[in-house]
Amino acid sequence: MSERSELLRDLEALLFVSDDPVASVELARSLGVDRREVDALCEELARAYEERGAGIVLRNVAGGWRLTTSPEAAPVVERFVLASRHVRLTKAALETLAIVAYKQPVTRHQIASIRGVNSDGVLRALIERGLVAEVGREEGPGRPMLYGTTPEFLERLGLSSLADLPPLAPLLAAADERDAADGAA
Repeated sequence: MSERSELLRDLEALLFVSDDPVASVELARSLGVDRREVDALCEELARAYEERGAGIVLRNVAGGWRLTTSPEAAPVVERFVLASRHVRLTKAALETLAIVAYKQPVTRHQIASIRGVNSDGVLRALIERGLVAEVGREEGPGRPMLYGTTPEFLERLGLSSLADLPPLAPLLAAADERDAADGAA
């Protein structure tokens, strides 16, 4: 493998692992070449992606180089990303989501108190899925973060507003009846 091929490979690897645009100076430092050489390598790599109609493109944006998906691949990428966000929720996630939906705005501590277990990881997963968001801070000591549901939550459940949530009392009565029946068995 030629030295240029190795530089292109290494450059591609650096760009692949970077979440943000990377300045030519930073890439040059990492590769041990000067900035002009990095710009030439980036332009060559960008042309190679374009010529073969690759699913990724290399662009110089916001003061640095960045790999992005090809605009032509946008429909399939969008379907993939949206499908992965619609994976079924775990029982813990459903419990936490119900608490947030019915008690919002609610703190992490309040959620944990109701569930009886630490729910930080589950809450973080619900935030990543766009179903729960930070909605403010409580006025008490330490000013803990308050959480509530998002428009995405309403959309996924087919609700026009939180007022469309079923009343909680009948659901609790049904659960009490099930618990009583389980205890008698």
